[in-house]
Amino acid sequence: MAKEHDTSYTNQTFNLVGTRVARPDGIEKVTGRARYGADAFAPGQLVGRVLRSPHAHAEIKKIDTSKAEKMPGVKAVLTSDDLPDLSGGNRGSLDILENCMARGRALYDGHAVAAVAAVDEQTAKAALKAIKVQYKVLPHVTDVDEAMKPDAPIVQDFVRTSGVQPKPTEPSNVCRRSQFGHGDVEAGFAKADVIIEKSYKTEQTHQGYIEPHACLANMLPDGSGELWVTTQGHYTYRNVCSQLLGLDIAKLKVTSSEIGGGFGGKTHVWIEPLALALSRKANRPVKMVMTREEVFKASGPTCSTSMDIKIGATKDGKITAATADLRYQDGAFPATWGMLGAMTAYACYDLENVQTVGYDVLCNRPKVAAYRAPSAPMAAFGVESTMDLVAAELGMDAIDFRILNAAKEGTRASYGPTYGPIGIGPTLQAAKNHPHMKAKLGKNQGRGMACGFWFNFGGQTCSDINIGVDGTVNLTVGTVDVGGARASLSLIAAEELGIPYDQVKANVADTASLGHNDTTEGSRGTFSSGMATIFAARNAIDELVDRAAKMWDIPVEFVEWKDGEARAVGDEHSNLPPLSLKEIAAKSPTTGGPIAGHNEIVADGAGVSFASHLCDVEVDPETGETRILRYTVIQDAGKAIHPDYVEGQFQGGAAQGIGWALNEEYIYGDDGLLQNAGFLDYRIPVCSDLPFIDTEILEIPNPNHPYGIRGVGETSIVPPLAAIGNAVSNAAGVRMTHVPMSPPRILKALDEASDVAEAAG
Repeated sequence: MAKEHDTSYTNQTFNLVGTRVARPDGIEKVTGRARYGADAFAPGQLVGRVLRSPHAHAEIKKIDTSKAEKMPGVKAVLTSDDLPDLSGGNRGSLDILENCMARGRALYDGHAVAAVAAVDEQTAKAALKAIKVQYKVLPHVTDVDEAMKPDAPIVQDFVRTSGVQPKPTEPSNVCRRSQFGHGDVEAGFAKADVIIEKSYKTEQTHQGYIEPHACLANMLPDGSGELWVTTQGHYTYRNVCSQLLGLDIAKLKVTSSEIGGGFGGKTHVWIEPLALALSRKANRPVKMVMTREEVFKASGPTCSTSMDIKIGATKDGKITAATADLRYQDGAFPATWGMLGAMTAYACYDLENVQTVGYDVLCNRPKVAAYRAPSAPMAAFGVESTMDLVAAELGMDAIDFRILNAAKEGTRASYGPTYGPIGIGPTLQAAKNHPHMKAKLGKNQGRGMACGFWFNFGGQTCSDINIGVDGTVNLTVGTVDVGGARASLSLIAAEELGIPYDQVKANVADTASLGHNDTTEGSRGTFSSGMATIFAARNAIDELVDRAAKMWDIPVEFVEWKDGEARAVGDEHSNLPPLSLKEIAAKSPTTGGPIAGHNEIVADGAGVSFASHLCDVEVDPETGETRILRYTVIQDAGKAIHPDYVEGQFQGGAAQGIGWALNEEYIYGDDGLLQNAGFLDYRIPVCSDLPFIDTEILEIPNPNHPYGIRGVGETSIVPPLAAIGNAVSNAAGVRMTHVPMSPPRILKALDEASDVAEAAG
């Protein structure tokens, strides 16, 4: 039986944790030696390519692959006929399969309808052109509000809205209605002196990772196979691909490459099952790399949304009631993004009466995936914008209004649970006291602030520690390193063992070398693998103590581990000098063999995370251009294991939020086709678009983790839309309600405000 470990936080001092050590992957990445998804090679490998629908919604009447199959150099052609439904009635698995390859209908522009494997790129492209597909174009819908109308084209016939009574009998594009809250909102609004109600929209965006999806698959005739892939969760990819293709899980080994960005977009399979199926059919390795156009059209972007927010407060600033109706566009397959938006919308505040309703709505767009804290940035844009409007109506400072209503320990969260120690109040107070708040603003400049929340997650995790005979340590983990986990986990292992950081080498195992680890998402990497690493190290220490007892020939209860060495305790053993880890390891072959520690855990108790952001902008009233002048992120990290990485997460989330707030959006034409599937027309921020992003790390320990860790990777993307929206609104003198706040939208808002002013007098 595995030893029980105390997972609770205790006050402690650290020797290594909290220092800014060199990152272990730095040299390989800057010298180009690091191996990413497209860097894998196998002898005899084929090139895999996908034929994609040119229509937003169409019935596939016939696919003729005969010419492609006869072409020299073409080794395999794949359609949905080669991918039988093995879901066993599991609708979620069938949806994944259908997204990877259309089954009877193409549901969005770019939906895969066939795939080929050929000896080279030129032959593969020619084979795609040789495949003839007969389509019957169907009505489509790409706007979330239009999709909810009674006469909207139905995206999926099997969908019946869940969460409503009586249970519907007719198909609908609304796949789920989710409601959260407590109290009596009508009674609360009746007590309010001020009520503000406003509607908002956000457009669909992409994570914008620089590395496209890529993989190398090699299936063998005996049913075993290997997959090398850029992913945030190679164990999840193994399980999903095995289920879709009818493989034994243990026979499919998946190795994760270095990852050139994911942010939630590499948590789902897209081309990987196709590569495996092509390899199985061709009996050759198959390599597939998405083009940038394919990444935009056929991998998971965010939701677009439409929201109605209502907040009421007394004249002294206390919120009496708050509601939110949130409509999230899920793409062509049912999901829970609207539910997450409804859960996060008012999570920053202590409210007596609150109700949020989230709608998950299908459209003829690609399957939506996570983007850092999925769904939360959109809900925060609506709520935090309205918070500013209420504060202004009351004549209160925006930060003071939030401080007055902030959640605290003991608050019943709007989505259900009661909070333990949390950091929203401290981040707000730090924002109020920050020098940023005292800086002067000039003409056409404005300042905005906003708060953000994310749940965080733990999940299934296991780690190994193996000590070499020279005293150096291999730490093996199964969580993909997407944000510095190898450095942080090495610090934790070194801290526990009492050895220098450079004596620990962290490795991300393939799926055949370590037990299951959940996907690196939900800000779980350092939290969960940190916990497993701590307990694996303590497991190894137990063995080190036992070996020291053998070397001294004394009972083990008279040995303790302190500062990286075994020490004999008791007056009768005072003549025994300490034994270092290196000395014990050197004798391991004659004291019992290799010394190792292992731990597997379901890492519960992930502490919730809060942040407050400040932003200064300048808006050109003639062109509508917005320039970010200054940006500050203040966030609770619980305990910053590696402050450089923590600050990098804060800054990265803010930078992505700036792009989302000002420029980035999917633009669909009336024909339902994506018009800007590339970085030329879909513009992510570059260095010249960004200011230096200041950071302040707060540490309110998570009591459920031995080191007090809270995940930090996602919360930082939640406030920027609203913080920038409030700043732009203050600078332009007109409330912005539609993200991105691009120059045309700002000019339109200014023109409309001018027309209203003229009409009024």
